[in-house]
Amino acid sequence: MHEILGLADEADAHRRWFHDDYFDLFVWQAEGGEIVQFQLCYGIDSSELALVWHKDGGFFLDGAETAQSDRGQRQGAKRVEGPAFDVDSVEERFEAAAGALPEDVRHALSVRIHEFSDKKPATLARRKRFRRASWQRA
Repeated sequence: MHEILGLADEADAHRRWFHDDYFDLFVWQAEGGEIVQFQLCYGIDSSELALVWHKDGGFFLDGAETAQSDRGQRQGAKRVEGPAFDVDSVEERFEAAAGALPEDVRHALSVRIHEFSDKKPATLARRKRFRRASWQRA
């Protein structure tokens, strides 16, 4: 993965974008370097999916196959079911692609992806389709 340079920062976070033929990784880092959010986008085509993590909100999936909403969940949030996110496959492919990432980013993402593999059954999917922000388009 190589870094796309020249992104504008947000008021409270430095934005970074790493890319290869399969992944787009968007990372937000606080002033001290702590990762406060990331979006790991994969399957870059019409079926693009994203594993998203925010330090305050935890994990969710965008673009994932979802089950019907359970009562009592946030409106529009659905439990993840089925093969839409094969964490083992994504984790293996990420580890192979992550060699060129800065060590702090690679380590933090590896830890979070491993953590997600334990939490997948309880993870909510936010949208049926991942939507990029205007700055995330090539």
